[in-house]
Amino acid sequence: MYRILVIEDDEVMPKIIERILHKEAYHLDHVVNGKEALQKLEETNYGYDLIITDIMMPYANGFEVLSRVKNRKEGKPIAVIIVSNAGNEDMILEGFKLGADDFLKKPVIPGELLIRVKRLLMRYQ
Repeated sequence: MYRILVIEDDEVMPKIIERILHKEAYHLDHVVNGKEALQKLEETNYGYDLIITDIMMPYANGFEVLSRVKNRKEGKPIAVIIVSNAGNEDMILEGFKLGADDFLKKPVIPGELLIRVKRLLMRYQ
């Protein structure tokens, strides 16, 4: 079973993501900011297969989490999808420079999210 960490400070978006992905029997954990995400990653020894993160969050933003995940020297690689309202070109390019595997603009299209998640999980197997 794949483990997915959802990092999102909006209360509605994680429910939408869970609703889209629940049929695939993924195990989803949700945290509300980057600080909690970094703690959760440490607690689980980075035991996730995929991270879906917002960019603009309190305490530590999505770029900080992305950078930490992608710059680890040990452990298995983790796919990262950025999902954000902030869709200006500079932010998208910054995400990809830091190692993001994909970027989706809110509101997400359910079928598109599901296909992108499946594709990344297969690539990182």
